[in-house]
Amino acid sequence: MSSVERVVVLALDGVYPFELGIPSRIFGAADGRYEVLTCSVDGGSVRSNADFSIVVEHGPEVLGTADTVVIPPVSPQRVSTELPAEVADALALIRPGTRIVSICTGAFVLAAAGLLDGRRATTHWQVAGLFRRMFPHVPLDPDVLFVDDGSILTSAGAASGVDVCLHIVRADHGSELANTVARRCVVPPWRDGGQAQYIEQPVPEPASTSTAATRVWALARLGEPLALADLAAHARMSQRTFARRFNDEVGLSPGRWLIQQRVSRARHLLESSDLSVDQIAGEVGFATGTSLRQHLHTAIGVSPQAYRRTFQAAR
Repeated sequence: MSSVERVVVLALDGVYPFELGIPSRIFGAADGRYEVLTCSVDGGSVRSNADFSIVVEHGPEVLGTADTVVIPPVSPQRVSTELPAEVADALALIRPGTRIVSICTGAFVLAAAGLLDGRRATTHWQVAGLFRRMFPHVPLDPDVLFVDDGSILTSAGAASGVDVCLHIVRADHGSELANTVARRCVVPPWRDGGQAQYIEQPVPEPASTSTAATRVWALARLGEPLALADLAAHARMSQRTFARRFNDEVGLSPGRWLIQQRVSRARHLLESSDLSVDQIAGEVGFATGTSLRQHLHTAIGVSPQAYRRTFQAAR
């Protein structure tokens, strides 16, 4: 992988303009670590699913120069079990070993190309049934924000495209840069890929109190013991009301959210400090280093030492 990674976005007819722009917005804010090019299958303009077309600067040949290829979504009416010849020819230009990412219904394109056979994948929950009927040989998980299966990553709709791109920045260059990119783009710095993509969240009553202030308060105190009673007391709610409202707003229980935030903070300290595992565990609110090891392994499948070695080697 070169010092500046080339990301090539393939715009297909029927593309969603919002998702098409996500890679350029996220990777383009990463301090020059990525170069983002957008292409079409013939170098010509592309019809979007809105009332306008999009002019791109490149033809399919740039796919053969990519370190990462991103396939944004297209209208569900355009998906098929067989790729149009020009799309298949364009995808054939991608070099073996290239990282490939789909957003939303872009997973249909990867599946039709045979790239998801036997691989766990996801797509937008609204088209999960259609995807399963069309590609029964792909193990689909329609409940998560994104799936990282090594060289191929698939994500759900809209905002999860932001999540998977930030996940890539973090995997490539660490949490400090990923957090910087998130701040520049004014988006959440990290949502776990396993988080539920669909949250039944009715519009709250005008008098309803948000748990947002309590989340900010908790993030400043991750090193302290934080029980549900503490969070509810800060929000001036009963524990039952707080837990219900928290889950409505975040899609997670307060306990699971706290674990995610503590793991995220631990990862940052493993990357950016020389603190021991036990010291980091204390800093982020885990009782012991063993507890940190267990939670980190559950979250990303590696030990703290292995995680630290990876980023020390990258640096």
